[in-house]
Order: sequence, then structure tokens, then C-alpha cells
Amino acid sequence: MSNQVVNKGRRQFLTAATATVGAAGAVGIATPFLGSWNPSARAKAAGAPVKADISKLEAGQMVVVEWRGKPVYVVRRTPETLEALAGHDAILRDPQSTQSVQPKYVDSRNRAIKAEILVLLGLCTHLGCAPKYRPEVGAADLGGETWLGGFFCPCHGSKFDLAGRVLLGVPAPYNLEVPPYSFEGDNVIVIGVDQEAA
Repeated sequence: MSNQVVNKGRRQFLTAATATVGAAGAVGIATPFLGSWNPSARAKAAGAPVKADISKLEAGQMVVVEWRGKPVYVVRRTPETLEALAGHDAILRDPQSTQSVQPKYVDSRNRAIKAEILVLLGLCTHLGCAPKYRPEVGAADLGGETWLGGFFCPCHGSKFDLAGRVLLGVPAPYNLEVPPYSFEGDNVIVIGVDQEAA
């Protein structure tokens, strides 16, 4: 009788221990498997799409999103900004964006799918510095009355308007690049997925 009691207790202990080790092993196997469903840092750096919620982005504000290890500027432009984009072609190097890197589905003046939302790669086309967002019109340090707002590269003085178009007489040879992007509803931008493919 005592052997049966001892064996029964031992059997219960071994069953519980085996179940515990098995559960830990299942978790150990499942964790990397489920983790593999998310894009890795390497995949994101290689160009995996990135989503940005712009629902709280107010008119005149900019947010920076990282895509492929590079900054992407997302600006919600004001109606006044959009109106001003049409009136200064004479001071731009490429006003119609004929030499620009941008998807075919953005218009050449606003350089956007939706006119009020501007999406640009935040790297100067001269030597790759990050231009500063300077939306204030008439900034004294940027030319006073001739400055209509835009982006200023502090490295070598290149200037871009609020469509990312380069001004004449600065080192940058091209307009700021527009990356491939699309909208997922009204408030989510997917950077890295073309609008035509979305």
C-alpha cells in the first residue's frame, strides 16, 4: 500500500513538472515565431512602410516621421500657404517640378496628393543636411519680405518654399524629394506605399 501512495505522489509531481516545462517551451517557441510577424528594424530600414496618424496635426504644423532611417516631413498647410504657392515661380529653380524626384500621382505645383498635406523627404538635395521648417512669412534672417515661408538648410543656406521647391541662387540643385505615400482613410498616411498601389 505504501508503495502505491509514494508512486502516486511521484507520478503527480512528474506530470506537473513535465507540463510546466512543456508550457515554458511552447512560450519559448511561440514568442520568436509571433515576433517574426512584425517588421524588424532591418526591414524598416530597408523600406518597410511606415504609418503616421495626422489627426492631431493642425494647420501650419509639421511632424517628422522616420522611414528608411531618414526623416520625412509631414506638413498641414494653411489655405493662405496654398494660395501663395502660385505667385512666386520667378524665384524658383524648378517651379513645375520637372526635374524633381516625386511620384507621378502628385501634382507639380502643390507636390501633394491632397493639397493641404505636404509629404517630403527631410534631406537637402545639396549635401543631405536636414532643412529647418520656417513657415513664418517675412523672416528677417531669411530675406525679409521676399521670404514666403518654407524650409531653410542651415548647412549651406539652401532655401525651399512650402512645396519643397528650391529657390534660385542657392547650392541645392533640386526640389526636396517626395517619397512614395498613400492615405489610409483621412487621418493616416502610409509612407512607402504608392497611392496607385494602395
